Amino acid sequence: MGTSEKTQLIEKARNLGVKFIRLQFTDIFGVMKNVAITVEQLDKALDNELMFDGSSIDGFARIEESDMYLRPDIKSFAVFPWRPREGGVARLICDVYNPDGSPFEGDPRYSLKKVLAEAAEMGYTMQVGPEMEFFLFNMDKDGRPTLETHDSAGYFDLAPVDMGENARRAMVLTLEEMGFEIEASHHEVAPGQHEIDFKYAEALDVADKIMTFKMVVRTTAQRHGLHATFMPKPIFGINGSGMHMNQSLFKDGKNVFYDPSTPDQLSETAKYYIGGLMKHARSMAALTNPTVNSYKRLVPGYEAPVYIAWSGRNRSPLIRIPAKRGSSTRVELRNPDPACNPYLAIAAALKAGLDGIKNKIQPPPPTDKNIYHMTAAERKELNIDSLPGSLAEAMQELAKDDVLKSALGDYVFEKFVEAKTLEWDHYRIQIHAWEVDEYLTKF
Repeated sequence: MGTSEKTQLIEKARNLGVKFIRLQFTDIFGVMKNVAITVEQLDKALDNELMFDGSSIDGFARIEESDMYLRPDIKSFAVFPWRPREGGVARLICDVYNPDGSPFEGDPRYSLKKVLAEAAEMGYTMQVGPEMEFFLFNMDKDGRPTLETHDSAGYFDLAPVDMGENARRAMVLTLEEMGFEIEASHHEVAPGQHEIDFKYAEALDVADKIMTFKMVVRTTAQRHGLHATFMPKPIFGINGSGMHMNQSLFKDGKNVFYDPSTPDQLSETAKYYIGGLMKHARSMAALTNPTVNSYKRLVPGYEAPVYIAWSGRNRSPLIRIPAKRGSSTRVELRNPDPACNPYLAIAAALKAGLDGIKNKIQPPPPTDKNIYHMTAAERKELNIDSLPGSLAEAMQELAKDDVLKSALGDYVFEKFVEAKTLEWDHYRIQIHAWEVDEYLTKF
């Protein structure tokens, strides 16, 4: 970082009335963390001199190797619009480094950067466009979240049915103030469920934006007396929340998924990329759907994808090819949910797609029939496999996938598996309300 860049940023912060700056980073499990400093310490932070205790962060470091440094990404500077202009608060997204100046291998942002560098060696840049869904719930008199939705609206409904419209409008305005280009926002299928889509961009920028998006949505909801959750399936019997991930690769400024000379206008590269996604779909689920609750969403009947197939016509397969072509040609991966760590989920998808390109993995023919209406025998005849049915099954698949393990790196893989195994075991030994209802009086 040049001296002039540092000076300009410090002057900008002071001119905007910023007093506090949050140095943000993300842990292995997709939870945002931050260290707050005053603007007087910004010069020190920009010189990469700020240290924190990594042993206090889940999955980061053992206590005997806990000293870590935060290196701010100067392009990520943004002021929080909901804070007062005088004594305001800004943020900088940071990479995590070891004391010897090497990148910390447990930093998920570093994991994504490594796979992006691999793509760059092949001449590609990755563009990603997420579709973010979430629920808004009422809070009780003590300010605790409930499972009571704030409305009984449905897909694309408006006020007064959609009682969260004002909150969603405030979210959109706040996101725009923080540099987002919002393309659409609407009420989703389930009561209390919403979607806000922002414009696709370079993969690392989008991963950063997803983390910021979650923070803005939660903060804005709270200011409207509501609780926002990105839990994939908070209520049984209605649709869960997804984070469809639209992906494309560019080379020399051109979308390499587009080929006007083919019948479907998809290039061979696009087909190989789809082949890679399908090959690694079962192991990738551990990263795109990383919680016990994720697999309550991935069941037939609620529009979430379950079956590993692709199509340009219907939304029942795992992968859909939206109709737009030219520079907008893209592959939509439909199983990720918003509880995922976006850095790891995007890294896994890109690594799988690159594997498809490198090894020329041809996908099967597209499945243009509604897979949900097929019998098990019909799916078997078409060799249509299913995503894992549980977090435990997904983790077993990830453990066998050397390609995705290399995308994560040994450190992240080991810490992730260790934590998720404990999470599954903790869930497995609990007694759940369904069991009591089902068995208490029966036996």
